Amino acid sequence: MQPFGFPLFSSSPARFLARLSLTAGFVVFTLGAANAHAWGLDDVAALAAQRAQTPFQNKPKALPAELANLSYDEYRDIRFNRDAPLWRKDKLPYEANFFHVGREVVSVRMHEIVGGVAKPMRYNPADFNFGKNKLSPQGWGDVGYGGLRIFSNLNTPDVKDELAVFQGASYFRALGSGQRYGLSARGLAVDTVGAAKEEFPRFTDFWLERPAADAKQVTVYALLDSERMTGAYRFDIKPGENTTTEVHARIFMRAGQNKVATFGVAPLTSMFYFGENQPRAGDFRPEVHDSDGLMIASGDGEWLWRPLQNPARPLTTSFSMKSLKGFGLMQRDRSYRSYEDTEARYEMRPSAWVTPLGDWGAGRVELFQFPIPDETHDNVAAYWVPEKTPAPGQSLDIAYQISWQGKNQQYPPNGWVTQSRRGNGFVLTNKDGTLPPNLPTQFTVDFAGPALDNLPDDAPIKAVATADANGRVVESLAYKNPANGHWRMTLRVQRVNPALPVELRAFLQLNSNAVSETWTYLITP
Repeated sequence: MQPFGFPLFSSSPARFLARLSLTAGFVVFTLGAANAHAWGLDDVAALAAQRAQTPFQNKPKALPAELANLSYDEYRDIRFNRDAPLWRKDKLPYEANFFHVGREVVSVRMHEIVGGVAKPMRYNPADFNFGKNKLSPQGWGDVGYGGLRIFSNLNTPDVKDELAVFQGASYFRALGSGQRYGLSARGLAVDTVGAAKEEFPRFTDFWLERPAADAKQVTVYALLDSERMTGAYRFDIKPGENTTTEVHARIFMRAGQNKVATFGVAPLTSMFYFGENQPRAGDFRPEVHDSDGLMIASGDGEWLWRPLQNPARPLTTSFSMKSLKGFGLMQRDRSYRSYEDTEARYEMRPSAWVTPLGDWGAGRVELFQFPIPDETHDNVAAYWVPEKTPAPGQSLDIAYQISWQGKNQQYPPNGWVTQSRRGNGFVLTNKDGTLPPNLPTQFTVDFAGPALDNLPDDAPIKAVATADANGRVVESLAYKNPANGHWRMTLRVQRVNPALPVELRAFLQLNSNAVSETWTYLITP
């Protein structure tokens, strides 16, 4: 088999030794004595390759009417029994339980891998508490499960806390110690932009590998399916202060289908409602977001920071490069006072940093943002788009690590943005109280980091700022903030045509050397 890395293409799906079939909705496999082996990614890939040779069947298992018609609150009243988690009786370092199907929660198939052998886990209504619902589960048959949760001693040795969740399409997320759920990841992002509609691949089958008594990580396999592709995934989840999810995937493009317009690798999904660069009148909270910026490390050594927005209309920007070291949607502001929300605790939401395993080649990091009316909606997506995407009938391998980070998170090596504020400053209004037209936009950006923190107040730090053809930087200053010792950059930018956007780039320089990441911003009409 090909080693994991990216991009690796083949003209047709690979051949596999295992003989597989689908019987009664569950995977049944037969291994001869000459090719016996423990269940692994190759077996899931064999299923994905087999499925890629057949037309897409978009027919999730039909639910009993009483489950399909549950209200939101009725569905939430169905809980997995506390004393029934997988592996609890054996006192293993990890446990798992399952979501129930119902309402809009689609059924998936679960399997357990014990001693290298995969066995189906059929639905058992006795594993669930149905709350106040008056239901008749004995007549449902095997309805499958709605997703899975994994638990570990993440925060204390005495209690197993929730570590990771897989539920809905190809969504998954995880927690490091002391964190609360915020942003999510997905298996793939397909035509998020650039096509008539987005395609949402979904995980249809999961395999949970029974952990050893001293296991330092837990492994989950998944089978992905959609109109134009199938895929096999392995997730190695290692808990810690910054929990990591190592992802190995093999994707098969269905032959005879239209080529994908935007093939998004390692996609992240988050929420930005408002923040320091875009305050909201009438809300007592200073900021509301799961992530406040996109950070990128390019292969040539440049680090980029793009503050997120809740734009007036859908907004897509991209950052092209010859190679990628990493990217992530980050929650840099870790202070409770920045949010003042005792329930949501946004300062405890994780950042997610993606590190490629192997060479991903040339491509772009794409950022898609769209307007939302409140914080209950995700409106930010970031992903990698390879320069050469697989054509129909081709396959590829990808591998990467996601680090779910809290206070001790990834930063550039020299200096980084600690806050980014936008406003006009002091302006003389017209006699009628209105503002003059096409005022320059003012930014105040603070930086900190090892290359900056110990510099004297009179260090010759320079703000290097540029704008595209529709903008003029009319003022750029850099100076040490006497209140906190950080270095502050102030910019004033004039738009040539107020109806068009302006792309900005700025960084701090000392003696011709960059001492900070590059701050980037898009001024929209």
